[in-house]
Amino acid sequence: MHDLVFRNVLLMDGLGSDPVEGTLAVDGGRIGAISHGGSVGPAHEEIDGKGAVLAPGFIDTHAHDDAAFFRHPGMEFKLSQGVTTVVSGNCGFSAIPADPELDSVAASGGILAGLEGGFTDLQGYFDAVLERRPAINNIMLVGHNTVRYLVMEDARRAPTDSELAAMQAHVARALEQGACGFSSGLIYRPGRYSDTEEIIELAKLAAPYDALYTTHMRNEADALLEAVDESLRIGAEAGVHLHISHHKAAGKANWGKVTESLARVDAALNAGQRVSLDVYPYTAGSGRMIEYFNLDRPSRDLAEVIRIASCPAFREYEGRMLKDIAAERGISLEDAVRHVLTAPKGDRTICIHFIIDEADVETNLAHKDMMVGSDGIPDLRGRPHPRLFGTFPRVLGRYVREKGVLDLPEAVRRMTSLSARTFGLQERGVLEVGYWADLVLFEPDEVIDTATYDEPQQEADGIRAVVVNGKMAYLAGIHLGVGSGQMLRYNDKPYRTMQ
Repeated sequence: MHDLVFRNVLLMDGLGSDPVEGTLAVDGGRIGAISHGGSVGPAHEEIDGKGAVLAPGFIDTHAHDDAAFFRHPGMEFKLSQGVTTVVSGNCGFSAIPADPELDSVAASGGILAGLEGGFTDLQGYFDAVLERRPAINNIMLVGHNTVRYLVMEDARRAPTDSELAAMQAHVARALEQGACGFSSGLIYRPGRYSDTEEIIELAKLAAPYDALYTTHMRNEADALLEAVDESLRIGAEAGVHLHISHHKAAGKANWGKVTESLARVDAALNAGQRVSLDVYPYTAGSGRMIEYFNLDRPSRDLAEVIRIASCPAFREYEGRMLKDIAAERGISLEDAVRHVLTAPKGDRTICIHFIIDEADVETNLAHKDMMVGSDGIPDLRGRPHPRLFGTFPRVLGRYVREKGVLDLPEAVRRMTSLSARTFGLQERGVLEVGYWADLVLFEPDEVIDTATYDEPQQEADGIRAVVVNGKMAYLAGIHLGVGSGQMLRYNDKPYRTMQ
């Protein structure tokens, strides 16, 4: 007797193959049997797929869910999209290393708000998260901004030899404990104060593990191409796999540059360098607002396209465009920027900025092996970017079904096996007997995001069921709260399997 069986489904293996009618059984947390036309026997629980697609669970390659596993262990905003695994610790901001005596969120400006417990390293973080019985799996990067702040705080200089050694020790410990790589966010503080050589020396530590260097590049706007060149140099000189996060060309003056940027990546790939990328399927980005403005000379062009997502200083501004706030108060856009950012906790304002061309989104998604990452910031008190709830169904509905930018098997491959292979997720991302049973059942003709900028916390349509490590976690719109998520280690067994 199997634990769970899906019957009458279109099996999409995650490798890019066309779907095949069949049946899949789950036993002991893993895929127990797959049949194309035959029977797999009875089960304690059976789901009639009625022709829906059964695929490996989606893998979010770019998440900021380090603290969400404490604040929202049900991870409803990911589970409802069909996401069963996230890669956290991106953009140089990671929960670890940590010093319980210090402000754990100071460097991130609130992106890591909500961390709990007295952990200092990755093993301690894993233990603390598993106590909350998380709904989905998590694998971690160790972040440069976090490490640098812990050692140097906001120092605007190169590290001394002893400071560099201290940073290297933190990065090495995280990698030893199973981190999948080292991440940077060179547009943010304090990472922006580092030079290329510092990043190379830290990224080198990933090489013995064949782990990754992932980066929010130093510039995604006017100096995009120079930033790509710097990233390629870091990857090459450190001898590690480079992964470029949320690839884009920001600002109207730069639209179209993604073609040249991707050409440089392709040239590096053709020369034998290991490079990969991810993208989110929206024309707006989101992040800590203070990082994007010089308060002495705020950019009016950028201020014109800013929407407030989360604002502890002025909750009434959440969900509103900055230009409308300025008009209401009878002040200039420049003064509106200062008004928000200089208020108490103003530096923790999260904004949404409409800076990306739709044609560039499609160019990115059409590029071979482009993966998908939500880059959602899980602050549910305000009106977050809709990508937090809608990224993966949006790709399947808008860019596969409606626009035909890529076909369904290829989209699923990018979200499953490719991501699993890139980020060292063992025995995941493919429908194969013996692999972990992370699964999503969805309606290919119905799946679509419903989250909008006005109403961002809405779950997608067309996701029928989600299984995490063999347990039914989401069924017919209901979150079942089984807490079967695991903490994963790079190219290794899970840190500890939930019983």
